Amino acid sequence: MTAAVPRSGAIAEPLVSAASDRLNAECFCIGLDADAVRQALDSGIGQPGLRALLEERCPYALAARPVFVSSVQLMRMSAIVAAIESVVALPAYRDIVLSRAPSIARYSPGARGVFYGYDFHVTPSAMGLIEVNTNAGGAMLNALLARAQRACCRSIQRLLPPAATADAFEARIIDMFRHEWLLSGRAGPLRTIAIVDEQPEAQYLYPEFLLFQRLLEANGITAVIAAPGDLRLRDGVLTCGTHAIDLVYNRLTDFYFDTQASAVLREAYLQDAAVVTPHPHAHALYADKRNLALLSDPMQLQQLGVPVATQAVLLAGIPRTEIVDPANQERLWAERKRLFFKPFGGFGSRAAYRGDKITQRVWQEVVAGSHVAQAHVTPGERTLSGGDAPQILKFDLRQYVYQGEVQWTAARLYQGQTTNFRTPGGGFAPVYETPDACLGLQDGPARHCAGESSAC
Repeated sequence: MTAAVPRSGAIAEPLVSAASDRLNAECFCIGLDADAVRQALDSGIGQPGLRALLEERCPYALAARPVFVSSVQLMRMSAIVAAIESVVALPAYRDIVLSRAPSIARYSPGARGVFYGYDFHVTPSAMGLIEVNTNAGGAMLNALLARAQRACCRSIQRLLPPAATADAFEARIIDMFRHEWLLSGRAGPLRTIAIVDEQPEAQYLYPEFLLFQRLLEANGITAVIAAPGDLRLRDGVLTCGTHAIDLVYNRLTDFYFDTQASAVLREAYLQDAAVVTPHPHAHALYADKRNLALLSDPMQLQQLGVPVATQAVLLAGIPRTEIVDPANQERLWAERKRLFFKPFGGFGSRAAYRGDKITQRVWQEVVAGSHVAQAHVTPGERTLSGGDAPQILKFDLRQYVYQGEVQWTAARLYQGQTTNFRTPGGGFAPVYETPDACLGLQDGPARHCAGESSAC
């Protein structure tokens, strides 16, 4: 990779093979098999009522079509993940990010943190890591999706991974929780996990909590779904009802356990009464949006002693990000149309704004608050259907990462400013890798497949 890097921070050389780009625009012969979803939910991975709950609560959580990416894209994404991991390991980096974090983040437990989500925007000519999350949802829904794809032509069928791929992903999930248990210095088997979120039954992804519960119990681990207020701490033991809790799978967006509702969990974490994963230390190191400003600043990377090759990967792959402050607010306002504004500890697109849509009133809130300004990287596009009025959705790519290893890559299809799981045909989508010379696409015209114009 050359040292010449665009100021936007996005990689500006061709990333998508002709095959991937054309399949995303013209291939309609792979789709979600609704019968396969129902069969999976009614089988061993499901439980009574789960199918109806998923269809009612999350009607747009599973996308109608997959997304195609090139091997080059996947390699670049993994290289960015590895580069960030290498910087996070530097004591100087940790000193900087932990010095500005709440005191609870400076407590370093043994656990690394489960389900990190590295989210990317990718187009045929650019790539940018838009954020890192430390409690990324959707893993179990993506395993479900992998079991419910159908292709109507033999050529495209070759791109679909074997059914065992989803089984392997779920096995890695179980191994990950058990490894967190061992990293925390625990002896004996992991017996009980509490899946904790605020009002869990009201959460949009509550059906996924039930899928996690079923998977854990199928592997000999008792699982309860609880709100933080359901937890009790007595004599160094964390309990939920009649269960002593070994590990908390933390889905809260109260990242530093600041609220009164999280008081018991906070004490259990600091007293090491249970393994909590992910945790405040991980959020400060990875998910605080201010970290992106550091990781996309060449001067700060040099001061940290980051190797030149690693700097090139980061500066090419992370859109230039700045902390909004009085010194730069006038310049950022003038440049707002090419920027995206996000709160330091934001999640789910809350209080995040596209600069070309921002008003003076909202801008005053951004200036008064705690936001970063990130160079805008256009999301990819996936065409869902042909005809005179094709449905075209945006997509981003999410890599689920544990200890620096990419476990799974998924896409999210949507309309509007950000991912919302409210778009017909949108939601989580499987990602299929296409080599550059895929299926002879570059040599011949599109042909008809299942009655629709298709590049497959």
